[in-house]
Amino acid sequence: MTKEILTKDNITLGATLTDKEAAIRFTGQILVDNGYVEASYVDKMIEREQVTTTYIGNNVAIPHGTEDAKKAVKETGLSVVICPDGVDFNGNTVNILIGIAGKGDEHLEILSKIALVCADEDNIQTLIQASSKQEIIDLFSGVN
Repeated sequence: MTKEILTKDNITLGATLTDKEAAIRFTGQILVDNGYVEASYVDKMIEREQVTTTYIGNNVAIPHGTEDAKKAVKETGLSVVICPDGVDFNGNTVNILIGIAGKGDEHLEILSKIALVCADEDNIQTLIQASSKQEIIDLFSGVN
């Protein structure tokens, strides 16, 4: 049986993170703690960010590992971290971090669905102001 891609255990509301690296590590650690990736994947998420930012606009960043990090992925999964106060990503404010770990090419399909959700400004506000993890799961329910 494969794991759910997004569960309440994978979501953190009201996080306060000091900087971009701390934010990426926090987002990645959720994937480690819940058995989606090996610990080495988190360093590959940092490495990926150094090559090119994972900020996609609309206060959203989608930290994920480098291409060679795939071997550290056990199961496809997402982590969602909401930072109401925001984190600075090279001059851009990020309030929503979506950590992605994909087996094979599954991450491409997930990315396109996330992009659709996050392209809508109303969805962004719903995510930032979410008072329950279920609200976030409901918004992304099309992402599995």
